[in-house]
Amino acid sequence: MSPVSDAVPPLSAWRRFLEGDLWYSFRHSPVAQVAALLVFVCTFCALFAPWVAPHNPFDLSTIELADAQLPPAWLPDGRATFLLGTDDQGRDILSALMYGARISLLVGLAAVALSLLFGVALGLLSGFAGGHVDAFIMRVCDVMLSFPAILIALLIDGVGHALFPQAHDTLAFTVLILAIALTGWVKYARTVRGSTLVERHKDYVQAARVIGVAPLRIMWRHVLPNVTGPVLVLATIDVAAAVIIEATLSFLGVGVPPTSPSLGTLIRIGNDNLFSGMWWITVFPGAVLMIIALSVNLLGDWLRDALNPRLQ
Repeated sequence: MSPVSDAVPPLSAWRRFLEGDLWYSFRHSPVAQVAALLVFVCTFCALFAPWVAPHNPFDLSTIELADAQLPPAWLPDGRATFLLGTDDQGRDILSALMYGARISLLVGLAAVALSLLFGVALGLLSGFAGGHVDAFIMRVCDVMLSFPAILIALLIDGVGHALFPQAHDTLAFTVLILAIALTGWVKYARTVRGSTLVERHKDYVQAARVIGVAPLRIMWRHVLPNVTGPVLVLATIDVAAAVIIEATLSFLGVGVPPTSPSLGTLIRIGNDNLFSGMWWITVFPGAVLMIIALSVNLLGDWLRDALNPRLQ
């Protein structure tokens, strides 16, 4: 029999994942499984809100002011058609939560992706180039870290609304994403810089330099894959922070447009009517925001432990 016929076929990527340490760690972590289930449910309801939600809070033709401020269905004045009650405009709270989670997750993921791209690029450049480039980028990071993230986001978002007071909702979302991203890229840059300073002195980088590989190709093909582990963990945890910042800005009135039922917008509306006894407008959006942030943070903690070789 020929050696070729005796060779074992290579495993597929999916099979390698199922037999790897990451999946083994996930199967033996009940906390990670519950967190992943909560993230899946929230993401599913957010993505498929037009088909899952019982009402469309954007459709003004279906909203009746006579249905405003209705309590949840299990309370005396509640209705079965509005399971979690309605807000001051007659919008169904359950449907608004699904559409609001959609907005919050979209803004959070887009902001993290933008800050990740910007921070990783600057961190690679700073750690690999060194010298004056490294000193300049790190001083910019120090200046950014001296200001609270919420304050910078408020400043950028306020300037954007002042320059474009009649801007379309899409531009308002863009300004909000930029405001969150510009406050979050620093942690990625400093993390990647620290890992790059270690990797650039290793033998494989020195060998690539000796054979004449371009510095940009070394950073992209050799250094970057070896510094993505801590960045992925940081990005997972940062999604929850971005969602909370978006809700905070919307609560302060400088986030998403008031016509969009964001979680922060619903909490602000409920806060205005909290002392009138309409607790459900604030409690349910706050609970959903807490569940999203907590489940994402728990997944990030599990991923950090699973990717740490010292804990294997």
